Amino acid sequence: MRLGALTGGSEADTITGFAIDHRKVARGTIFGAFEGARVNGEDFIPAAVAAGAIAIVARRGVRVDGAVHIAADNPRECFAQLAAKFFAPFPATTVAVTGTNGKTSTVELTRQLWRFAGHHAASIGTLGVTTADDRVTTGLTTPDVVTFLSNVAGLAREGVSHVAFEASSHGLTQYRTEGLPVRAAAFTNLSRDHLDYHGDMAAYFTAKLRLFAEVVADDGAIVVWADDPNSERVIDIAHARGLKLLTVGEHGDTLRLVGREPTLLGQQLTMEADGATHKVMLPLIGAYQAANALTAAGLVIATGGNVAATIQALGRLQPVRGRLERAVITASGAPVYVDYAHTPDALDAAIAALKPHVAGRLIVVFGAGGDRDTGKREPMGQAAARGADVVIVTDDNPRSEDPAAIRAEVLKGAVGAIEIGDRRAAIAEAVRMAGAQDIVLIAGKGHEQGQIIGDLVLPFDDVQIAREVAA
Repeated sequence: MRLGALTGGSEADTITGFAIDHRKVARGTIFGAFEGARVNGEDFIPAAVAAGAIAIVARRGVRVDGAVHIAADNPRECFAQLAAKFFAPFPATTVAVTGTNGKTSTVELTRQLWRFAGHHAASIGTLGVTTADDRVTTGLTTPDVVTFLSNVAGLAREGVSHVAFEASSHGLTQYRTEGLPVRAAAFTNLSRDHLDYHGDMAAYFTAKLRLFAEVVADDGAIVVWADDPNSERVIDIAHARGLKLLTVGEHGDTLRLVGREPTLLGQQLTMEADGATHKVMLPLIGAYQAANALTAAGLVIATGGNVAATIQALGRLQPVRGRLERAVITASGAPVYVDYAHTPDALDAAIAALKPHVAGRLIVVFGAGGDRDTGKREPMGQAAARGADVVIVTDDNPRSEDPAAIRAEVLKGAVGAIEIGDRRAAIAEAVRMAGAQDIVLIAGKGHEQGQIIGDLVLPFDDVQIAREVAA
């Protein structure tokens, strides 16, 4: 592709790629120079030009010598739109999911439902890029825009026709998922998270609302979990833009949940849709898993799926890695679950999901991450103390902070909890004390394969550790 084809000018230089890291620039690259929270990409324009960049996307007034200056009021958005033209074509059907909790499960369950319907589908998010045949870890909920667009284009070349991706608040603020057509977008819920980045809940919610107000296609659809108190804001946007609206949940119109009966390994759901009553055995535990599954079903229906067939396919869904994943059953007969819950709301939901299945005690092991929203630590302790019979506070990913100081903040909300800093030892103690009627929940890290301590990422998998100490 020639530069002039993107800029509308006469430049004949051949574009070879896009980069937002000057160290990845090669001859023919278009470089995005953005102001960041920690690093200003504009400082690296000379280095990018020296490395062979033929054009720089940057703010108006920024000095660019030796390359074409593509000036824009919003350089991130401009860069994404240009990159999308370069990487296209993309899969015919793409959908996005945002919300505080449930994004990972919803996109993966959407992928599974599409697959049951005969489509070659993929999901992109915290678990990486997942297809029916493979999973590649990216390490971020929403990767940078170059990685994202190149991955999605690569999936199209492999024959993938349907893609569901997570749209995080960071990614939406930084225009990491722009450019490709989004046929439908879903809202799961809103609760406290990432305030270290956004500052307050209003800014955090506004970031997420961009998905519905600006990103989803003008002829697209919006799927809303209607039981969240913040859902009305999303519904208002759908009406204002004239988009197709599908609501799901107890207050939903498209898929109305009228009954939910917990069973040993799942739950029976009763729903009303298209004037008929449908019953299905969902092989996932917990109310929030039902919410994720119904939201996923809404996305499938919004993109052409048959209502009755999609509902019945819910009975074939498989658990998502690290989302109330049963890791092991101890020698005493106690099941041990691992969940990614790392906010007060998510911890509440995970505990509530397991409560109906507990005949004895619910033992919860969790911690809070360092260098992240400190205000959620005490409320997380309160959530655990409120719902669990035994609470063990341990380390999560302390990063650069003092682990003991993090635990002390959590313990303010969980007075009387057991404190065991070493996470492996904490898991071992929970397994040791669990009897036949008890359930153990290990929360906070879910699918993660490492523990971040200082500048080191040490191998650590909650599922693997639980199996080892239970052996």
